[in-house]
Amino acid sequence: MTAALPVTLAFGAPGALFAQTAALAGAGASFPSLVYGRWATAYEKTKGQVVRYKPTGSGDGVKQITARDVAFGGSDSPLAAEELTKRKLVQIPMLVGGIVPVVNLPGVPEGRLQLTGDLLAELMMGRVAKWNDGRIAALNPGVALPALPVKRIVRADKSGTTEGYTKYLSAVSPSFAKDVGANAQPKWPGEVEAAEGNDGMAKALKAAPGTIAYVSYDRVQRDKLNGVRLRNAAGQWVAAGETGFKSAIANSDLSRKGDDLASLMDRDGAESWPITMTSFILIDATPATSVGAAPVMSFLYWCFMHGDDLTRGTGFAPLPVALQSKLAARFAAVKPADGKLPAYLGL
Repeated sequence: MTAALPVTLAFGAPGALFAQTAALAGAGASFPSLVYGRWATAYEKTKGQVVRYKPTGSGDGVKQITARDVAFGGSDSPLAAEELTKRKLVQIPMLVGGIVPVVNLPGVPEGRLQLTGDLLAELMMGRVAKWNDGRIAALNPGVALPALPVKRIVRADKSGTTEGYTKYLSAVSPSFAKDVGANAQPKWPGEVEAAEGNDGMAKALKAAPGTIAYVSYDRVQRDKLNGVRLRNAAGQWVAAGETGFKSAIANSDLSRKGDDLASLMDRDGAESWPITMTSFILIDATPATSVGAAPVMSFLYWCFMHGDDLTRGTGFAPLPVALQSKLAARFAAVKPADGKLPAYLGL
């Protein structure tokens, strides 16, 4: 993100540095946790400040930062303005990634299974009994589909990944919108297996043939999972990837208007991946002191300055440069109770 942010945006007195003694704690969304871990490792090597992030799920991330149990919370589900005011939080978008339906189907080559959004919704509602169902076969000529029962794996925790996934399914399937709906922890019809976090989903999928789950794209890469191809809004069959995420960004108000709450789901564009979303970090808007606020502010500002290079190859896409510049002003919304501005060490 280096090109976007002017180095003149350092707040507070240049010499007012904070003591790097305790670890800086964060918790929340598992969706971006691998990138946050990479940023934290690089930051510790550069600045000597330990940063620990626990992928406990978006719901828990919001809960912990609201209680001020952590210095920052991660969430894939953006909070509305009134919620931010109520909880006294500042919300900052950090990066963009994709959710991918994944399957364990013996004999089906990686990346070969194709599903439309409405058929994916039928599968996730338990309305398709076996994988060799005629509706699936019609979309996949030449693919030897096994006669295995369809088994669904879903998130056990309150999850922004689940909310993003169900938002997409609700948008493409009126039946899904009515019977399940967009929710971070929905009540799934029928019998499902529940797993904790993206890593738990991947592990459960690998252990059971005939299963379908949903994970962040970086897990597909890392764990060599069999990702499903989807038909996008332009009518094209696409696989998940950074190209698809960037296309979704380019065809949304995130890019056109700098609206960081703009939906990236099912955007136009021949290459757009249909289930693309932004991940956010939440911080205290009214910390007790400027000294107490400085560590987390410094870390996040450093991520904006250096994060793009470290994000390459992770399966995520950076925010548009124009939006990054606007987001720099978001840091100024943090107002310590002592009336002083925290010093930033992120440069």
